[in-house]
Amino acid sequence: MHTLRALLLGFAAAIGALPSAVAQAVDGSADSATVAEQYLLSAANQERAALGLSQLRRNPKLARAATEHARAMAEHGTISHQFPGEPELSNRAAHAGVSFSVIAENVGMATSAVTIHDLWMHSEHHRANILDPAIDSAGIAVVASGGQLYAVEDFAKTVPSISFLQQESTIGSLLSQPGLTLSTAPESVSIARETCAMPTGYAGERRPWFVMRFTSGSLTRLPAELKSQIATGHYRQAVVGACSSTEASPFSSYNIAVLLYP
Repeated sequence: MHTLRALLLGFAAAIGALPSAVAQAVDGSADSATVAEQYLLSAANQERAALGLSQLRRNPKLARAATEHARAMAEHGTISHQFPGEPELSNRAAHAGVSFSVIAENVGMATSAVTIHDLWMHSEHHRANILDPAIDSAGIAVVASGGQLYAVEDFAKTVPSISFLQQESTIGSLLSQPGLTLSTAPESVSIARETCAMPTGYAGERRPWFVMRFTSGSLTRLPAELKSQIATGHYRQAVVGACSSTEASPFSSYNIAVLLYP
């Protein structure tokens, strides 16, 4: 299921006793992280490492989306997840060219990046974003204005762009079962792809005994119902077909059909 989290705002005054990490430039390029942005990514990864979570990769496209929003906050002199006339988070990320199945955001304002990170880690919702095991990428932006730092952390579970053939091969490798043969004949795969694009029913003259269509942001496992069907041992042949989504959505996913035959 696609997930979009809209979270509490991280606003607080500076804590003078903490060391400071400040932005180098208000108009710095999102492709070159400032000291403050590097600090926030490093701090987030240190928190994740302490819990055995995977490290977040810096995503330049997501960073550009975060930068545009951080500049908007600086111009308004306040923090928000969306200003009038501005696209909401998922559309901002999609417009920046990011392919994702999960998106989340932290925003904050203070006089140092250290303070902002500390505030986020002491906020239940912001902390949950930083420590979300589902995410793998981050785009972080810090803009300095009027003696304040306006910070945006955009987090995402990215969806790699791979061909239909690669998608079908990946799912095919998960269909391993004694007695079950994966058909990769062009005509069979073409029928499976047509079936994938259909809302119901199946393509071709040969009727499959079972058809499973599913949409997912990951190709690492099969749906439970499909696994149960395969485990019955009633099927001898499987065909996998991938297709494009017919729904207009900023979220990205893989669309797969698996046809099982006796």
